[in-house]
Amino acid sequence: MDSSEPSPSGEPDDRPAVPAQRSDQDAYLRVSDLRVRFDTEDGVVRAVDGVSFAVERGRTLGIVGESGSGKSVTSLAILGLHDPRRTTITGEISVGGRQVVGLSDEEVRRLRGRDMAMIFQDPLSALHPYYTVGRQIAEAYRVHHPKANRREARQRAVDMLDRVGIPQPARRFDQYPHEFSGGMRQRAMIAMSLVNDPALLIADEPTTALDVTVQAQILDLLADLQAEFHSAIILITHDLGVVGQVADDVLVMYGGRAVERGSVEQVLRSPQHPYTWGLLSSVPSLHGDADADLVPIPGNPPSLINLPSGCAFHPRCRYADRAGSRSRSDVPELRPAGQSDSDGHLVACHLGAEERAAFYAEDIASVGVAR
Repeated sequence: MDSSEPSPSGEPDDRPAVPAQRSDQDAYLRVSDLRVRFDTEDGVVRAVDGVSFAVERGRTLGIVGESGSGKSVTSLAILGLHDPRRTTITGEISVGGRQVVGLSDEEVRRLRGRDMAMIFQDPLSALHPYYTVGRQIAEAYRVHHPKANRREARQRAVDMLDRVGIPQPARRFDQYPHEFSGGMRQRAMIAMSLVNDPALLIADEPTTALDVTVQAQILDLLADLQAEFHSAIILITHDLGVVGQVADDVLVMYGGRAVERGSVEQVLRSPQHPYTWGLLSSVPSLHGDADADLVPIPGNPPSLINLPSGCAFHPRCRYADRAGSRSRSDVPELRPAGQSDSDGHLVACHLGAEERAAFYAEDIASVGVAR
């Protein structure tokens, strides 16, 4: 489902446009200079501020960052789930060659479920408690297949429950969400998301609150289904271990902006942004010193109403002073992280490549979390 390159939005802005990702010519999903703002009594929340990325079919993009970094807001914007009465969205979102920004609610609804779908973070609240699980899956199928009768929709739902590994799917069809375990509810959400064979699947923290065994099963299931349906997947998570296991590419977000982007090998083995270093240093390593302390990122995520000037991470960055006054006055652009402009590894940092290499070796490898 290749599509032509979208034209620039022409939206005036105070910062340079983010360079295009190297794979966007073949991407099923292309997001360009996305900005999402919410009007509140306290001011304008700049939840997403100029984010660009692309995802090809058959590949998985992991979006990581702390709570409030803009990960889920980005995914909801792609699906057109923000309330238009209080949300302003600019930029471009192309799904299978069709621009989503600016479409009517009815047009976006036709895309949801058929072309793109989402696995929500909390399946218990996402599933309606008054309807059986099977009925909800069957209804999702009939929305996009109006000629299908009840029997056909039921059989399709039973087949999908069986496909995601739920035992006795015909009996489980008539059970309610509270009768499912946490792992089974998540599997049911995956079945509902995939019942119409969407080309784009967004998984928002799909393994939250699940034990490690069930988490591994869910991740293996997603990988198997992706191989079968050749879907493009966006995995939103704060767990870098999950990202390293299933993602092909990684986008690191902070304060509503992209601070680093590249392949999973590049970002996890050769991280270039101090914020990425902080995320890695706060995760236990199987290869490091078992007695070494984890190193949390100091401070708290910034307010999206009053973002710090310059680099939003500078109040928490121990190297901000090394970049001089630019860290407090200039917003860093996403630029090639190394000598090559074509390897796709980008970073938004005022520090030079040699400085970043030296600081990373000192700050990360010394505590034994280098991948």
